[in-house]
Amino acid sequence: MRLLIVSATSLEIKLLLSELGKGRILHNHVTRYRYKHFQVDILVTGVGMVPTAVLTGIALSRYSYDAVINAGICGSFNRDIPIGKVLNINTDYLPETGAEDGEHFLSIIDLKLLDQDEFPFFGGKLVNDSVFDSSLVNGLLLSTGVTVNTVHGNAQSILTFFSRHSVDVESMEGAAFMYACKVLKVRFIQVRSVSNYIEDRDMSKWDIPLAVKNLNHFLLDLLEE
Repeated sequence: MRLLIVSATSLEIKLLLSELGKGRILHNHVTRYRYKHFQVDILVTGVGMVPTAVLTGIALSRYSYDAVINAGICGSFNRDIPIGKVLNINTDYLPETGAEDGEHFLSIIDLKLLDQDEFPFFGGKLVNDSVFDSSLVNGLLLSTGVTVNTVHGNAQSILTFFSRHSVDVESMEGAAFMYACKVLKVRFIQVRSVSNYIEDRDMSKWDIPLAVKNLNHFLLDLLEE
């Protein structure tokens, strides 16, 4: 099986990389490994939407895959989700894309620059309808995400944002990854582990090591399934 795993940073998949061993560097940040019955390509894009969209698109155009995984950590608005929980982000969107109109925000749909059901969007969102025959994948909690250029860390901006958007988590890459996969018509999943709750920024409350450990254990279990 040919698998592509996309991550913003090598830190987020550090344990996986150590287990995969020595790989062969291909083009455009892609390294190829052999693990059990898998051909595993790893793409480390760098942080943010632009490198994620561009490099994922290049990889999917150059190579063929049976499935693509976006693996990373995230912050959670939803305090019912425990820190360290691994999630399937099956809906994601771009809440910052639009225009200010005084105290109001107008999305690109409000501005009539995009129809809410114009491909690859559905209802203004990117929705993953990929099917996986995997008890591990299907056992993940389904969650809704937003992808932002600036992660939230101010109580007032969080309150303002959450009054407009009812979502579980945020990342800086998810929707860009999903957009590339949907346009290029590949089966995919966005898997993220919660490292922190979204509040006034206080990294002493974060647990990145736990989030990374749980994310990597899921990926390794998936390769053993």
